Amino acid sequence: MSVRRPAVAGTFYPASPEELIKLMDLLCGEEPPKKIKAKAILVPHAGYVYSGRTACEVYKRVEIPPEVVLLGPNHTGYGAPISVYGGDAWETPFGVVEIDKELREEVLKYPYARADELAHLYEHSLEVQVPFLQRYAKQPFKILPIVLAFLEYEVARDFGRFLGSILKERDALIVISTDMSHYVSAEEARKKDEILIAAMERLNTEELYFKALQYNISMCGVVPAVVGIEAAKVMGAKRGIVVDYSNSGDVTGDYSQVVAYLGMIFV
Repeated sequence: MSVRRPAVAGTFYPASPEELIKLMDLLCGEEPPKKIKAKAILVPHAGYVYSGRTACEVYKRVEIPPEVVLLGPNHTGYGAPISVYGGDAWETPFGVVEIDKELREEVLKYPYARADELAHLYEHSLEVQVPFLQRYAKQPFKILPIVLAFLEYEVARDFGRFLGSILKERDALIVISTDMSHYVSAEEARKKDEILIAAMERLNTEELYFKALQYNISMCGVVPAVVGIEAAKVMGAKRGIVVDYSNSGDVTGDYSQVVAYLGMIFV
């Protein structure tokens, strides 16, 4: 059995389950009694001390269904442009999560999608999401991690629609993993990010993609967001709702050079 071992446990989040629970308890607070049935969510992927609170604000509000598709950017440059994890399971400090192989077979029918483990080997953007899913899931679930390199808008849009057509008859959730503006002042980050947030609230992926390019906005997961939002639209999503927005300066006290974090729910 091919199991992906954690690459960033001990750096992005604690490697010990006890320490991880302790940190999550600190960051996440009370869990709302009523959960939202979302088509997709958008969450950050920095170290938990920086972006964990924003991620928590999203995860604790949504139902975790039996199938979860994870979409994240490729930070390492390894693997295929649309890299669908090809192994059997992922391990975290909380235990092993199975890969949704039946769903993978369907997704791999897309012409540019490839079964691949290399892009996932050291990639942190999806790994950091899985412990949150494990914490908040009320039932067993499987995951399908997909790492995305830079794609032309039309390819990202079409892959999203293809993915949505597979998921619309299933009880599934899409997790879009992205941080927002990188290494600018908090003021500039908010100003730029608000342009992209407005597009995502209206599910306008063309505006999201091209305004990120036009204004040189360093949101690392633009492509995963285009794919995920297009899929969510096919699944019936009508709008995006902002749950939380923060930046690294809230933790470090340095607002001159921040990374910004966004939490959204698509319903």
